[in-house]
Amino acid sequence: MQYYLKSSIKAEPLIWQWYAWPYLIPPLTAGCNILKRHIKIMKSYIESPEIHRKATENPNLAGGSFMNYRQCQTDAIKHLLHKTTDECKELISLAKAYHETNDYLQTVAQGDSLYQHYKSLPDKLKGCVELVYDLNNNPSIRLIEPLIYDVYYKNDCQSISLSDTSTDQRPFVLSTPRIEFDSNIKLDVPFSDKRIDRLFASNRVPLTKANINELLDSYGHKIENTDKWFTNHNVLAQNRHVNSENDIRMRYFGHACLLLQTKNVNILIDPMISYRFATSFERFTLDDLPDRIDYVLLTHNHQDHVLFEMLLRLRHKIDKIIFPRNNPGSLADPSLRLILQKLGFNNLIELEEMQTLSIPDGEITGLPFLGEHSDLNIQTKIAHYVRLFDKKFLFAADSKNISASLYERIKQSIATSIDVLCLGMECKGAPLTWLYGPLLSKPIEHRHNYNRTLSGSDFTEAVKIIESLGCTEVYIYAMGQEPWLNFLMSLEYNENSPQMIESAKLLKYCQDRKIQAKKLYLKDEWVY
Repeated sequence: MQYYLKSSIKAEPLIWQWYAWPYLIPPLTAGCNILKRHIKIMKSYIESPEIHRKATENPNLAGGSFMNYRQCQTDAIKHLLHKTTDECKELISLAKAYHETNDYLQTVAQGDSLYQHYKSLPDKLKGCVELVYDLNNNPSIRLIEPLIYDVYYKNDCQSISLSDTSTDQRPFVLSTPRIEFDSNIKLDVPFSDKRIDRLFASNRVPLTKANINELLDSYGHKIENTDKWFTNHNVLAQNRHVNSENDIRMRYFGHACLLLQTKNVNILIDPMISYRFATSFERFTLDDLPDRIDYVLLTHNHQDHVLFEMLLRLRHKIDKIIFPRNNPGSLADPSLRLILQKLGFNNLIELEEMQTLSIPDGEITGLPFLGEHSDLNIQTKIAHYVRLFDKKFLFAADSKNISASLYERIKQSIATSIDVLCLGMECKGAPLTWLYGPLLSKPIEHRHNYNRTLSGSDFTEAVKIIESLGCTEVYIYAMGQEPWLNFLMSLEYNENSPQMIESAKLLKYCQDRKIQAKKLYLKDEWVY
């Protein structure tokens, strides 16, 4: 008998029992998040679990640093805190050494040569950093990231938690570690382990019961009830491929995830895909993806765009990943190439700004992407201009059009207008510290924290993009509103939210000018 992995089985990647996201892979950013996020939240919960429970019931505090459990888990969190401080002491020490050295440099480095200060470096940093000035004479630390990985990266803390999906609701990933595994299968396995590819490919290429037992035996697991996890039926969508020679199909899978297809190429942008289960919300799921994904395009290195859960689930069918290059040596901007390599991906293409890559039936060009990163010098961000046949698409994600001249120059450079623009309009985003707080050496002033946000374009900025590029179709996306995104975004808008007001103004603007426009939600499809 043949068994297919059920379409409802989700697979959460965990590190130290926390949901894995990009900044938990590089050793130094991981150490900073353990020290200044995980340990702080765990100590707070142990001290006042009732405060956390009440906070999670308040919609205005969604996405805050509050653990969300159905029952009090003080003992489990005490155990996890002890385990974390023991198993992560090297990374914690590395983070402390970095912040102490950075504080020291800001005090003693006044423009003289930095050579004398190498002897004062902590042992944790020696041979892994360079001390430098920028052209404004500000001292900083340049990380030699590959060597830091060589010394400090370990994957024995990684695991995959398999569970059946019955609801879209999950605890928020930045504040709630996963401690309940009674009904799950927890595979203690590095993310790079290729054995999981065979498991995830079994939604299309079936396994026998002997195959399943052999695979799980290698992880030290047995399945008592095969039918809970597997089915005898292949439920893949029959129309998951494009068969016409001339058609281009675009499908919206939710948030910033779109699939572009011709008969000869499949391109998936920022994979964020729902599982299939009984629900009233319409959606495309994993079953609607083609058997092969030729290119995955990543716009920027935030957890709702570089989602490990989906990348690992799809690794067996992904050919190439295209992504922006980072600002080398920067703590705030770790190498996405190194992160993806640790996830087991090898066929990687770093796309520079204004660089073009030829693909079947067209080309992909990387365009500059401003904003969304709290004014930090983060370069791992790029908008993807995709031409298929004579149709031109731009996926700009959370790009904030701070400088109206940018898209005018882009139009001159690419020498063409854009047919289809997909643009995020989360114009009032989270404060700087929500994501980057653990990386800061010094506290930031309240007013700076809340005017340096993770924000996309507002109405005025979006209009300037449309006018500069001559767009004929405009789609507002990446708003975090799909129900299966709550565990990553924790966003709840209403009609008075600035994001909704600005989006409505843009839709009205397009309607008045006969520009096809829509705010995307749940699922959608176009055939050109």
